[in-house]
Amino acid sequence: LSSDAVRQSYCMTDMRTYIPDMAPATMTAEELLLLSIPDKRVELVRGKLIVREPAGFAHGVVASRIAGRIGNFVDAAGLGVTFAAETGFTLERNPDTVRAPDAGFVHRDRVPNPLPRGYAEFAPDLAVEILSPDDRPGEVLTKIGDWLRAGTRLVWIVDPIRRTARVYRADGTEALLSPEESLDGEDVLPGFSLPLSAIL
Repeated sequence: LSSDAVRQSYCMTDMRTYIPDMAPATMTAEELLLLSIPDKRVELVRGKLIVREPAGFAHGVVASRIAGRIGNFVDAAGLGVTFAAETGFTLERNPDTVRAPDAGFVHRDRVPNPLPRGYAEFAPDLAVEILSPDDRPGEVLTKIGDWLRAGTRLVWIVDPIRRTARVYRADGTEALLSPEESLDGEDVLPGFSLPLSAIL
């Protein structure tokens, strides 16, 4: 998943979808917030509803480990807020895009007061995505592109099967991490380091 491929895929919409009969052809973020589809994961991509099955057990374990490590670091230093899986962020309007990463971070200077009850109207500083076995490269690239275009400064794509990770940055650079290397918070979470061996 190179940076060139990410940039070229910003407008890709080839995604595995299931759209219930009651869903309108185009939805808004507000309509998505009111929609109830039990036991499913939902996102909105340029007005189109994306519905997926719940993540598997291994996926959930890895996501929890990452969110826990980030949360402990962030809380100890008072850096901001860490959020768990399925927290929605409105990244685009007209048509609307709402994405929900597996974990992430927002710096304290950007945290609204009071906290919004609906989706945040901005992108997180860090977005973490855990790959599932059925994830298609095209849809992963689209998601990375949506995060970066909306202002996310650092995106981590963690692959539990290959025990690797890819790092995508706002400046267009990227890095592939081997199982022996560590995720680095860089200028988003200065001083934070998480060995892949500790989460995979």
